[in-house]
Amino acid sequence: MKLSFNHETCSGCRACELVCSLQNLKIINPSKAMLRVTARFPEPGLYDVRVCDQCGECADACPTGAIHLVKGTWRIDMKKCDGCLACVDACPKDVVMVDDDGMPYKCINCRQCVEVCPRDALSFN
Repeated sequence: MKLSFNHETCSGCRACELVCSLQNLKIINPSKAMLRVTARFPEPGLYDVRVCDQCGECADACPTGAIHLVKGTWRIDMKKCDGCLACVDACPKDVVMVDDDGMPYKCINCRQCVEVCPRDALSFN
């Protein structure tokens, strides 16, 4: 299953970013979320959301084989990760993030963003 986004229904509320940081990182800090809501400048009221579509380019770039597929979701094995951040550079959506310790993290398809979205802008298909 892939996370997808409908640009037509997003209100830009960023509830998805909030719940992502809370669910996955146990902090209330939308700037650390594994997806990005941005306004379409100069088009007021229109938003883009960059989400991980599980393309696997991060895994292809990983020199240690730390990123592996688990039930359709690319996951980072922190025991194998050497922190080179090749996965961050390789991500075409710019949604492989770097934590405060300099280690990468990414969407694990927890589905919380979909559940909290008040406008059904996010979905799995």
